[in-house]
Amino acid sequence: MQENDLKPQEPRTYEIQDDPLSSKRQTVLVLEDNTAFAEALKDTLEGQDYSVTIVPSGVEGVQKILHSDFDAIVCDMVMPNFPGDMFYRAVQNSRPHLCKRFVFISGHQDNPKVTKFIEEVRGVVLWKPFKMRLLFDALETVTDRSK
Repeated sequence: MQENDLKPQEPRTYEIQDDPLSSKRQTVLVLEDNTAFAEALKDTLEGQDYSVTIVPSGVEGVQKILHSDFDAIVCDMVMPNFPGDMFYRAVQNSRPHLCKRFVFISGHQDNPKVTKFIEEVRGVVLWKPFKMRLLFDALETVTDRSK
């Protein structure tokens, strides 16, 4: 046990804004080629006051990140023509500060290429199907990480 472990922790303080409605909504870019699932994610996130942009491919995702900053990026790993790992590499080359904001999602936990990539970049990942509570936890993790 270290000396620091014996000291009582400081109480946490939280700032309460005078006008909570004026606070900036967190922005999330969702890359998902399954339209129904993307819309379900959007509805759920917007219900928790996130501002959500959906794109069905990595190509469109690159166009969005070149013109906007996002607080978080939810990225499907398996998409036709431009999968999640290629999108991540494009972001890494053009807007590297956004790389800490990724939450990878995939239904391919048994795919060694997917798991190796996520381990390599030390990514936050949710394996489909996942509970929305886990998505909110992951978003909190990546937005805290990027501060």
